[in-house]
This record gives sequence, C-alpha cells and structure tokens, in this order.
Amino acid sequence: MTSPRPAQVLLALMCAVLALIVLGCANQTATPSSPTSGTSTMPVSPSSSAAGEPSAGTPPEPADTDLTIVINDGSGSTTTWRLTCNPAGGTHPGPLAACRALEANGAAALPPVPKDKGCTQIYGGPETATVTGTWKGQRVMSRFARNDGCQISRWKLMAGLLPPGGN
Repeated sequence: MTSPRPAQVLLALMCAVLALIVLGCANQTATPSSPTSGTSTMPVSPSSSAAGEPSAGTPPEPADTDLTIVINDGSGSTTTWRLTCNPAGGTHPGPLAACRALEANGAAALPPVPKDKGCTQIYGGPETATVTGTWKGQRVMSRFARNDGCQISRWKLMAGLLPPGGN
C-alpha cells in the first residue's frame, strides 16, 4: 500500500475543516441566539409562552412597549429611532414590521448569549445597535453587533426592527 500524497492529505484536511464550518453555521441558524456577554436585559415575563403569546387566562399585552433603537453604521454615524407597539408608532421607519419582529423573536434575540455558547467566527460587518426601554412591560437593555455567528443570527432575527447590515 502506498502512503497518501501531500496533496491528498491537504484535501482531506480541508474537507474536514469545511465540514466543521458547515456544521457550526447550521447550528447558528437552527438555534436562535442572543447578545454576547456584557449585554444585559431583564427576563421575559413568565406569563408569556415561548412563542411570545399570552398564556391561557391572561389578558392581552397592554401598550407597554416603548423602545429607543440606536444604530451605528460602523463609521461612527448613528441613527436613533423610537418605537412603540400596541399600536405601532414612533419615529422608526417601519413600526409595524419592527413590532412584528419583536413579537416573533424578541424572547430569543433580546437576552444575552450564554457565556459558554460557541459562536462561529464569521464577520458580518461593522454595524452595531442598542435597544433600550420597555418591551412587554420589562426593562430592556440589549446590544447587537455583527462580529460573529451568534450576533449575525440575532441581527437576522430582528429583521424589521434593525436595518439590513453587512458589507
């Protein structure tokens, strides 16, 4: 039996690395993640279900969402929006879409990423955003970025609330 040539070994190694990257990316898209450490938010109300819908027997959410969203495009230029929900309003350019994004994905995207969560090291762009205020009666202070797979996933979950990003 002949030993493998260096080119075959290199090809096998590259295939193994590619498989690990694909599996890591699949994990990032299959599991919603949250802000990286150093970001904080208050927990979601226990009276809400995982889908963000009120539990049986609880009244509908009152108009208690009042958020300030500050977007930094990465060059130092910032844009600030205010958003209210129920009814949707404020200075956000798409308040209805923003409120829908929060309703669908806020519980998954606003809390911090667990410190022990592995995130792919993929750079998605220099944009950052902060979301502060009140969401469903809970104080929120959350930071978004696009500096790794977890952050890119969170940003995508908040499509409608946050603008499209990336270089």
